[in-house]
Amino acid sequence: MKRFLIERQITGAAELTPAELAAISEKSNAAMASLGVPYRWITSYVAGDKIYCLHEADDEEAIREHARRGGFPADLVTVVADEFGPHTAAEH
Repeated sequence: MKRFLIERQITGAAELTPAELAAISEKSNAAMASLGVPYRWITSYVAGDKIYCLHEADDEEAIREHARRGGFPADLVTVVADEFGPHTAAEH
């Protein structure tokens, strides 16, 4: 599976309560379960008026179908080309 970074424009995202985030999670989990294809939600980050999600799927269409079924935007869907962090320097 490929990793995708998804940008979701949601006005007031940073103001969402824990209960609202839990409700979004429930909708996302139900949408994933209904897809019938390999799909994994890794994590999400809330920042300002956006939510950034990291998901794994075989293709972009699965990402967009998950968003449609969940009722949330997928304004930008990008394949993650690579990952690195502080540990990468020690690996060189």
